[in-house]
Amino acid sequence: MTEIRDYPALRRPDRFTQEGLGWVPWAPPVPEDALTDVQRHALVEASRSASPYFRLLARDPEALRARTLTDLDIFGNEDGGLPRWERELAAAASSRTTGCVFCASVHARAASRLSGRTDDVQRLLDEGVGVRVDERFDAIVDASAALAATPAAFDAEHVERLRAAGLDDAAIVDAIAGAAFFNWANRLMLSLGEPEVVG
Repeated sequence: MTEIRDYPALRRPDRFTQEGLGWVPWAPPVPEDALTDVQRHALVEASRSASPYFRLLARDPEALRARTLTDLDIFGNEDGGLPRWERELAAAASSRTTGCVFCASVHARAASRLSGRTDDVQRLLDEGVGVRVDERFDAIVDASAALAATPAAFDAEHVERLRAAGLDDAAIVDAIAGAAFFNWANRLMLSLGEPEVVG
């Protein structure tokens, strides 16, 4: 039987933040020194072996590899389409909607670093997806939140609003992909463990 872990003394974050957070799994990840060659290959990047989240996902290496390659293509392929910071904004808005404090911290921090708009991104975390900043920012946040809603509320009006805010078809696809991927990834992470304050 799989051990289910509990963390009674865990320092849980009490708000959304751009600070770096840790993450602890409720089921045991594969120990780093026990990863098989197949599991290491599935990580795609060797540095991911330090993460308990990715080592937990390594229990299904085929799914982990597909997940990671999709993630890297959505956020790392900057050949046209949406600027990287706005892809990160879409992921942060999705994470803010689903309540994934860990993912929101990672993607909000990246959006701030890449855009220099730390205060605007922090307002998203503090005030939620109803925050109003500017038309393009708001259109990306609103579309991302609509995709993450249960049931999804995303529709053609969101596409038209993104287009009116200056996004071409490739950029709209990138915004949707970033939000949709993290809509799924947030729910996976939320079901497998929880964030912790580190340092």
